[in-house]
Amino acid sequence: MALLRGLLMRAFGRPQGLLGRIGGMMMARGNRDCAAWVVRQLAIGAEDSVLEVGFGPGVGIAFAAEAAVRGRVAGVDPSPEMLAQAKARNAETIASGRVDLHLGTAERLPFPDSGFDRAFAINSLQIWPDAAAGLREIRRVLRRGGRIALGFTPPSGQKKDGLADALAAAGFAYPKLEEIDAFFCALATRP
Repeated sequence: MALLRGLLMRAFGRPQGLLGRIGGMMMARGNRDCAAWVVRQLAIGAEDSVLEVGFGPGVGIAFAAEAAVRGRVAGVDPSPEMLAQAKARNAETIASGRVDLHLGTAERLPFPDSGFDRAFAINSLQIWPDAAAGLREIRRVLRRGGRIALGFTPPSGQKKDGLADALAAAGFAYPKLEEIDAFFCALATRP
C-alpha cells in the first residue's frame, strides 16, 4: 500500500519524473472541466488579479488568464515538472507579462499582503502539508472582498464535509458549497 501511495504522489501529488509527466497530461484532461467551472464560479473580472495554488499542468491558469484579460494571473506549485508543463501551456501569456508562475507551496506564498482579487485551487488542498496554514496564507494575500474557490473532482478523494468550516476557521466569511455533476467547490470571501 505504501508503494502505491508513493507512486500516486509521484504521478499526481507532487509530480516528478516520467510518472509526473504522464500524471500532468492526465490531470490536464481530467481537471479541465472542473477548472473551467471553478473559474466561472469566481466571476473573475477583466482587470482582476488572480492566484492559483497548486496549478499543476496549468489548465486553470489558462482559464483564469482568459477571464482576466487586462489583469494578471500568478500561481505556485511545488513540482518542477508541473512548473515546466504550466509554463509551456501558458507561454504566450507569460511572455506578455500577464502570467507569473513560481515553485512554491500554499503555506509560504511568495506574494505581498492583499495583492489578489481572486484565488483558487483545484484538487490540491488534500495534499497540502498544512491545509489550515495554506488557507490562512491565501487569506493574507487576498484583498478585502476577495473570493476563494476550492474545487474538486471525484479522483481527489476530498470529502465535502468540513470544507466550509475550514474556510471559516481560516478567517473567511460566507463559506458555502456548490456542486455540479460530479464536481464540488467550496467558496468564501475575505472580510
